[in-house]
Amino acid sequence: MGANTKLLRSRIKSVDSTLHLTRAMGLVASSKIRRAGEATTKSRQYYDAVKTVIDCLTSSPQTANSPYLAQREATRTKLIVIAGDRGLAGGYNANVFRFAATLGQVLEYIPIGKRSCDRYKAEQISSEDFSSTNALELSKRLCDEFVKEEYDRLGIVYTRYDSMMAQTPTVRWVLPLEPNKNESAGGIIFEPDEQTILPTAVLEYLSGSLIAAVRESFLSEVAARKMAMDSAGKNATQMIEELQLEYNRARQGAITQEITEIVAGSGEN
Repeated sequence: MGANTKLLRSRIKSVDSTLHLTRAMGLVASSKIRRAGEATTKSRQYYDAVKTVIDCLTSSPQTANSPYLAQREATRTKLIVIAGDRGLAGGYNANVFRFAATLGQVLEYIPIGKRSCDRYKAEQISSEDFSSTNALELSKRLCDEFVKEEYDRLGIVYTRYDSMMAQTPTVRWVLPLEPNKNESAGGIIFEPDEQTILPTAVLEYLSGSLIAAVRESFLSEVAARKMAMDSAGKNATQMIEELQLEYNRARQGAITQEITEIVAGSGEN
């Protein structure tokens, strides 16, 4: 009986230690959610603005023969896969990789996020610290490769933030550009002309798409971690209560047995 209470005390201590860890990680995630939300909102606004410019340019007849609008057979696909930097976020990372695997045969995976880099054996790139400079450098390389026809289609796999309770893996196809027949340049005048402006605009568009996807993925990651830590904390609290009850019963049983033995010993004397 003594060994049983000792084991229960050890388990209670272990679960309590886990509870402190989950609470601490939940607080860290909570502190990051607000800043991540603000960054996501700003990056979405920038992406929407650049996308509007791209739609205006692709609606112009002057850009119809641009290599960025070339619709080739999509046999060589590149995917930029954005995952998290660390675990303990429920199924966040697993869902991203599972979704990427459903997109068919891929020529190359370009990972962003340390978990993604680990999976695809690439140089470590943090999703939290991914900057506009990083996005621009990667965009230049990808644009050059697309123009040289080294691949046919480019997509960004990221996690869309729907709410604190729901984050959805999705893909944004960015190259080749799709002509937007419903968009019109209206009173916009491009100097010197649309065809000359398009390559620079595409670079900004791809860079903006990357930043927006990374920021939204990071927001989804910290939200998923907050929910996972809250759930783990509730489970740990419930487990401690059950173990404490079991410990009290075992301790009461041990005390009862000791009293019984003492009384029995006194009767014999």
